[in-house]
Amino acid sequence: MNRLAQGVVMLLFGGAVLRASLTDMYLRYVKDTLQPFLIVASGLLIVAGGMTLWYELRRDRREPPPDDGHGHGHREPRVAWLLVAPVLGLLLVSPPALGSYSAGTTGTALSIDQRPADFPPLPEVSLVELPVLDYASRAVWDEGRSLADRRIQLTGFLTSDRRGGADEGEQEQFLARLVLSCCAADARPIKVGMVGAEAPVGLADDTWVAVIGTYVEQTTVDPINEATIPYIEVETWEVVPPPDRPYE
Repeated sequence: MNRLAQGVVMLLFGGAVLRASLTDMYLRYVKDTLQPFLIVASGLLIVAGGMTLWYELRRDRREPPPDDGHGHGHREPRVAWLLVAPVLGLLLVSPPALGSYSAGTTGTALSIDQRPADFPPLPEVSLVELPVLDYASRAVWDEGRSLADRRIQLTGFLTSDRRGGADEGEQEQFLARLVLSCCAADARPIKVGMVGAEAPVGLADDTWVAVIGTYVEQTTVDPINEATIPYIEVETWEVVPPPDRPYE
């Protein structure tokens, strides 16, 4: 790949990153706080690619190409053109955010090292909308004291975990949300079990639902990492579209 082609690739890659950064697409890869850095990085790539093209197009073409002593010049390895693949992926494909497969194969992220120092009181409203991580933390580490007698709304996607032996094939469905420290590569799920006569059943994994319910003392253990999974007693639920910000 010569320098002219390198300039084209940098321009395309910078443009693809900039396009993703100015829409909701970037939220499928990184946290929303990283948007300014993506915009700056894509701008630098565009400038670098433009400068490379400008330099190559103005260079004196009368200079003979480098010779290896056998009458022909060096050729760049063709494998370098594979760099175009991620560029085309960003430009042509819009992959979905991580979902039930990641959550079902990874232990819940509610571990002791993530225990908050304290839990502020919930707002005095009839229905409190909480992140799944906040509810799970209060339910486990605060033993539900700050959740008592409060109606809570949680929004997440459904994911199934296999319970019991392989022959039994028992499955339990959880409400889950993926939590990011930086980007999708470090995504970890937070899982909440659902009980009650109104708990959603028969829905496909990756279906996004909003459930309204109350705290219940029931818990279980995630077999993947032995972390605690709390539950919520469901009063009502509804299917909702995936949010613009799929990660917490």
